[in-house]
Amino acid sequence: MSLELQSLILLGGMCLLLAFGIEIAPAMGIVAGLGLIFFVNQPMDYFARAAFDIMNSFTFTAIPLFVFMGTIYATTGIVRGLFVGAEKIFGNVPGSLASAMIVANAIFGAISGSSLAAAATFGRICFPEMERAGYDPKMSLGAIAISGTLSVLIPPSLIMIVYGGWQDVSVARLFAGGVVPGIILTLFFVITVTILVLRNPSLAPKTATRQYSMKEKMTALWDIFPFLVVITMVLGTTFSGIMTPTESASLGAFLSIILALLFRQMTYKALKESMLSAVNVSAMIAFVLFSARMLGQVFQYIGLTEATASFMTNLDLSKYTMLGIICILYLILGCFFDSLSMLVLTLPFVAPIVKSLGFDFIWFGVLYVVLAEIGLVTPPFGLNLFVLKGVVPKYEITFIFAGTVPFLIPTGILLVLMILFPDLVLWLPNLIYAK
Repeated sequence: MSLELQSLILLGGMCLLLAFGIEIAPAMGIVAGLGLIFFVNQPMDYFARAAFDIMNSFTFTAIPLFVFMGTIYATTGIVRGLFVGAEKIFGNVPGSLASAMIVANAIFGAISGSSLAAAATFGRICFPEMERAGYDPKMSLGAIAISGTLSVLIPPSLIMIVYGGWQDVSVARLFAGGVVPGIILTLFFVITVTILVLRNPSLAPKTATRQYSMKEKMTALWDIFPFLVVITMVLGTTFSGIMTPTESASLGAFLSIILALLFRQMTYKALKESMLSAVNVSAMIAFVLFSARMLGQVFQYIGLTEATASFMTNLDLSKYTMLGIICILYLILGCFFDSLSMLVLTLPFVAPIVKSLGFDFIWFGVLYVVLAEIGLVTPPFGLNLFVLKGVVPKYEITFIFAGTVPFLIPTGILLVLMILFPDLVLWLPNLIYAK
């Protein structure tokens, strides 16, 4: 059977399964199973052996630990202190509540790694406050949805862990590569809010915002200080090489429990929910990884990945034109797939092309994360939009998306800056891990 016909059967079959509403992981698993039997001539017990080999990874152990850490902060409610402290610091800035929420989201991203958890948490905590203050609901929800994506860029990031383990790339270097772009994007979002409010003050009535003295701003640092200590210890031990990312994740999980106990917010219910969340998310990621790896091996065996890479690299196009095509592809796919599924489904095809073009895999990993951020807030399947819809059901998905549109501009600017100046990503990893 020809490569073209085999590829048509496999890809067409997966598209058909997705069209019938089957989730991406079982769809990939079904197609991979059929491919193994009919095209690769492997017995079905190959699935069991491959599943163990894929998940028997020390790197992937960090995933449930970081999920547990973030969920502890969210379920116990101690993350509210981030918003309260940031609100006092930004009290005199136009749109201060929105800016405070963005900064609090960025800090939460450094102790969570989950965009969906960030959107749900700050949707519950911040939106009622902004609504009571008379803030425009479209801008408020848009800012919450887009700033929730900072959690996948600012380390620790679950997507970076998966990418690093999948491509055998240093997770610590990926974490370091996301720091500077994450800070830049946070500033861009705050500037966007400020510009929107200065142009249209009715979006955030100044009379509804309390003015804080310098003394109150300084004392507000104490609200944020415990979280900064956790971030410093988790990322500091990772970047210094004292601990691996997985060991740092276990330290962060332990510190989250200690912090919840110190704030007297730890309950059996919160601990149980956090553990269940860690198990559920890890099981979901494991299923996706296992199915994608099986499908990728089928594609590799029949020669589809090699043929695709060869076709793309033989085109008479410059490396940056090729990169532009890859970015556009991810922006389109991001409208229909979640960031994890999109990563593991496309990486077997894209990674050889990126390597042949001479791009750094650390740089490309961070670039992919920014592209995935856009997919989290674009219909019809933007997950952050659906999470906020669940938190604030009276507003439609299209209404929330309309609020995110102004914030997509600074995200696009960051993408361009990262392509023009790769050192925005590579400077810190090269500095920390210089030989």
